[in-house]
Amino acid sequence: MTRRQLIGPGAVAILVASVLVLAATRPPASPASPDIDTSATPDGASTTATATPSGTPRPVPGHEVYGFVPYWEMDATISDHLAKTDLTTLALFSVTNARDGSLDTSQSGYKRITGEVGRRMIREAHDRGVRVELVFTSFGAARNARFFGSSEVQDATIASLVALGKDLGLDGINVDVEQLALDLVPTYGDFVGRLRTAAREAIPDAQVSVATGAGPTGAAMATTAATGGADRIFLMGYDYHTATSDPGASAPMARRDGSERDLVWSLDLYESFGVPVERTILGLPLYGMIWPVAGPALGEVQVGKGDTWVPADNLGILAAPPVPPETDPIEIVDFYAIPPADGATPDPSDGSPAAGWQAVYVDSPATLTPKLALADARGLAGAGFWAIGYERGLPEYTDLIARFRAGRLD
Repeated sequence: MTRRQLIGPGAVAILVASVLVLAATRPPASPASPDIDTSATPDGASTTATATPSGTPRPVPGHEVYGFVPYWEMDATISDHLAKTDLTTLALFSVTNARDGSLDTSQSGYKRITGEVGRRMIREAHDRGVRVELVFTSFGAARNARFFGSSEVQDATIASLVALGKDLGLDGINVDVEQLALDLVPTYGDFVGRLRTAAREAIPDAQVSVATGAGPTGAAMATTAATGGADRIFLMGYDYHTATSDPGASAPMARRDGSERDLVWSLDLYESFGVPVERTILGLPLYGMIWPVAGPALGEVQVGKGDTWVPADNLGILAAPPVPPETDPIEIVDFYAIPPADGATPDPSDGSPAAGWQAVYVDSPATLTPKLALADARGLAGAGFWAIGYERGLPEYTDLIARFRAGRLD
């Protein structure tokens, strides 16, 4: 029996049911939990010596840094930015498959990764000793149902991914599947295992990693991927607040609204289901969210849909905010109140969904520091970011990454 055959459909059904029960019954976690100390000693090591729920000592934390670069950030200046960013793995986002399993060469991601900018990124990363992975994406319930419903299409995609990885001289492949039905989790795990086998046959020391969500389905996917041999599991520790939710941190340490779903909860969920901590990367956001809100105070109710807020696109606000920012002491995120344009007095009676004020919640190097310390306290392989490039023009983020790599979060 091969590794990828260790979990069959029946076992995964039990796994998924158990994850859902755990998610529903776990009490709210707090950054003050006994096994989490977000302080650091002068040499950057966590001050907490902890054990897993089973009593096994946690592994010594790694300080890998896994950085996704999306294709829309692959421009003429991205290589210079990457040269100053201390990554261990560069993930090129992304390529996807056509209906027959070949790679869709019409997509912007494919064109940029295989073009001049992509090849320069790969070449220079290797010159710095940085591993480079190709990211394969499959998003959407209908698309995933088609893809995971056909072993022939999966096999063709595996062959196409491995061939492209070998042609580009890459070190591995990342699998980012989102909106996957629970009954397809075992097929997903098998796909990851078969991809890893094929990659290692074609590329010396190739690794396969996965990006999985912060909730129950993501935990189930992470478990099957780990059993299938995934070398790294990137826990996407963000999007706890979204465009349609109440305002707050993308990656909260606790929740202002009382929900238990935060970074601590997700790490507990993964660990309690046996996802290997020594293969887990805690993914954190280099972006924020902006919502139209009723007024300037922290915690104001939104009055319209939110949107992504990229620091590099808002250097002026960060350098000279119209209202002094504050840090949310519960969720641990910076909060900016953006007043109505031109100083106009907001008038919600005019039917405008945004009564004038806007609230920005974005992680700064200061608020990311305790979240990186959380990765250390849990003995994880390291941390990662979505997305490198979003912090261009803000060297404080680059410095933070370097300090984490060196084990010095002081």
